[in-house]
Amino acid sequence: MAVDHNAPAVRMTDVEFRRRKRVILTDVNLTIQPGENWVLFGPNGIGKSTLISMMATRGFPSEGTVEILGNRLGRVDVFSYRNRIGVTSTELAEAFPLGEDPLDAVVTALNAVTGRWHDTYTDAEYDRARSLMERFGISYLEGKQMYRLSNGERTRVMICRALMADSDLIILDEPTTGLDLGGRELVIRALRDIASEDSTRAMVLVTHRLEEIPEGFDHLAIMGRMSGSEVEAANVMVQAGDPAPGTIVYTGSLEGGFTDENMTQLFGMPLHVVHEGTRWGAFAV
Repeated sequence: MAVDHNAPAVRMTDVEFRRRKRVILTDVNLTIQPGENWVLFGPNGIGKSTLISMMATRGFPSEGTVEILGNRLGRVDVFSYRNRIGVTSTELAEAFPLGEDPLDAVVTALNAVTGRWHDTYTDAEYDRARSLMERFGISYLEGKQMYRLSNGERTRVMICRALMADSDLIILDEPTTGLDLGGRELVIRALRDIASEDSTRAMVLVTHRLEEIPEGFDHLAIMGRMSGSEVEAANVMVQAGDPAPGTIVYTGSLEGGFTDENMTQLFGMPLHVVHEGTRWGAFAV
């Protein structure tokens, strides 16, 4: 398959997603270019996981078009380019055989498989996997079993896996989940260094916490719920008792999106945003 490295890493146009007649997402439009580092931000339950499943070629829209690395979902065999996409997620971490060695969980990213079966890898490839594990402070996990790891350990294994194949698109879904303060800061520092590299790789960091955003992620997409008038204008049917569907309500710089007004409206309570140095935070007024 021909690879177009100039194509957007992600292009979503008028995307809608429905589950059992309920509209989860609608009117989603987003373009991520090669080399850009994005934060996908929003409260829990807004549809972030649904959106990134499409970015990872593991979900399909009910309406609209999704193009990943120049390939439109539904028109190209996703397995032909899935190895160009690095993903961290709880769902992926749970897909490995219980006894899988974390080192193998990292290196098998090269073939986009979960579980080392009959695949073989070179000493150089294993050395790269070990180097990544050392970078994220989990060298000691080699030789252990995935099911015995803590949530924080599995999270860091998945980050190493996402970085293993020099992917063109990396999706980091809540990469600091389950980590204590020291582990969180280690991951944030490593992601900051990776984001600062001169690369055509696109990265998407998914989070609902401002304080977990590393330096170097300088594009922001905020997800929120459509207002009643927007739902009516979009001609979307919302069943009684169901929340309004999620959509992208802002794209732009972090400074333009992370304002007191925006965060207060998004979370439904008075919030004050702080920005000190390269880090962000927010607290209730």
